[in-house]
Amino acid sequence: MKKVLLALSIVAASTAFAQNIKLKGSDTILPIGQEEAAVYNKTGKDQVSVTGGGSGVGLAALVDNTTDIATASRKIKMEEKIKLQEGGKKVKEVEIGKDALSVIVNPANKVTKLTREQLEGIYTGTITNWKDVGGSDMNIVVYGRESSSGTFEFFKEHVCNKKNFAASVLAMPATGAIVQSVAQTKGAIGYIGMAYSNNKVREIAVSYDGKNFVKPTVAAAKKGAYPIVRSLYFYYTENNAAKVKPFVDFVLSKKGQAIVDKVGYLSL
Repeated sequence: MKKVLLALSIVAASTAFAQNIKLKGSDTILPIGQEEAAVYNKTGKDQVSVTGGGSGVGLAALVDNTTDIATASRKIKMEEKIKLQEGGKKVKEVEIGKDALSVIVNPANKVTKLTREQLEGIYTGTITNWKDVGGSDMNIVVYGRESSSGTFEFFKEHVCNKKNFAASVLAMPATGAIVQSVAQTKGAIGYIGMAYSNNKVREIAVSYDGKNFVKPTVAAAKKGAYPIVRSLYFYYTENNAAKVKPFVDFVLSKKGQAIVDKVGYLSL
């Protein structure tokens, strides 16, 4: 009987020790978070759950206390910081990797390369036909992420020089939806985190100087040759640090960074 009670107390103690850690936010970081959680959860220390929705959604959840870690493919905005401060929370930012952002088209499209200026024209609406950038006489169907997405913010700022997208740009709720839409639409173009690309779409070589066109690859991004690269972040509040730090430390460890590379992103 004593052995049974001892066993039950050990189980209860281990259950009490284990915590549920919630990650929410960037669709770009979703594959990293899911893979990191799958490995970490096997240790039995804590159980990590991961959901997407966009960087803005994750940071809003951090403000509302509905997530432990907000994942973001952009820096936290000042207004988001202020909301956290108003709630008496100090936020901690941790870079967990980097991502190359791919521009994709339908495989039937003959266009293989575009300059930054041409991409800006396509997304702001001054270029509407593929013949204007060396392709067939075909209307350009433009896909992007919705405004809560960190990928949207980064593309608008670093590719379109902070100019507003044309009203005709079709905002998609998730990165996977862009891949699917471009794969099904001959005249389509979209932008995605590089790890989401597959053989149903084709990645475009991009140039920021009009001379050197580079395709998005891990090697090119790590060398600094590919121009569209951004940092990926975890955000959590200092009062929650003790709970989340073991998982954050795991992601930053040699094993955790190897997972970042394995999934198709760039380790630190």
